[in-house]
Amino acid sequence: MTSVFIHWNPSPDLLTIPGIHWPLRWYGLCWAAGFLICSYIMGIIFKAEHRPTKQLDRLTMYIIFGTVIGARLGHCFFYGPFFDVYDADGFLIEEGYLSHPLNILKVYEGGLASHGGAIGIIIAMLLYGRKFKESYLWLFDRMVIVVPVAGALIRLGNLMNSEIIGNITTLPWGFIFERIDPAHPRHPSQLYEALYCVILFIVFFILWLKYRQQLKQGFMFGLFCVLLFMQRFLTEFLKENQVSFEDQLPLNMGQILSLPFIGIGLWMMLRKPKSAPVK
Repeated sequence: MTSVFIHWNPSPDLLTIPGIHWPLRWYGLCWAAGFLICSYIMGIIFKAEHRPTKQLDRLTMYIIFGTVIGARLGHCFFYGPFFDVYDADGFLIEEGYLSHPLNILKVYEGGLASHGGAIGIIIAMLLYGRKFKESYLWLFDRMVIVVPVAGALIRLGNLMNSEIIGNITTLPWGFIFERIDPAHPRHPSQLYEALYCVILFIVFFILWLKYRQQLKQGFMFGLFCVLLFMQRFLTEFLKENQVSFEDQLPLNMGQILSLPFIGIGLWMMLRKPKSAPVK
């Protein structure tokens, strides 16, 4: 009987840059494409709402720095390890980020966490809004329109890296990640999340296009937090744990970190808007 499973073993490198022998990786390309496409869509939003494009250029820089710094710090401090890890014979098997803080800067070695990126984006928008006297809620409601685009592309980058793989499955669309586990088909959890992000983008773009005048400020941000992080919480049940210490926890780190975002989202949706002062 012929296997119907998808055998997956692409190179994570798109090409090697001549002269310097530096590989251009699919993952990095997906990140760059995510920023570019999000900036383009935000340009459409800014023009439709008669916002000056120079504000968009500033906001884009804030978001890029916030995302990368937040995602890197999130990986280092949520997934660790903090201190050096030794085996039973006393040999160093993994360096801790607090023991070797310069390793935090080695983004090129991999290690970015989406929850950290989300926190970084929120902080970046708060700083931007404070400096340029912009409404925080307006920024949040517009940013959630484009964030799913970047999320979908980053998950495709994870797929090209054969990382964040799913649990073993017998479903016909299971992927055999040959570099990781050539013996078992697994859930393509990266594709599940990428497709969900595409759906989120369509939903929130339509909400903005047709209903932005009727929705209270902050509602779209709250709804986004609930929909995205509830999906993340549930999808984690189909995925392998990222680090070994998660095996000892009732929920893995991705699920634990998703719960506060879901709570914040519900509060943003249900809160009553401030009444305008009586003149």
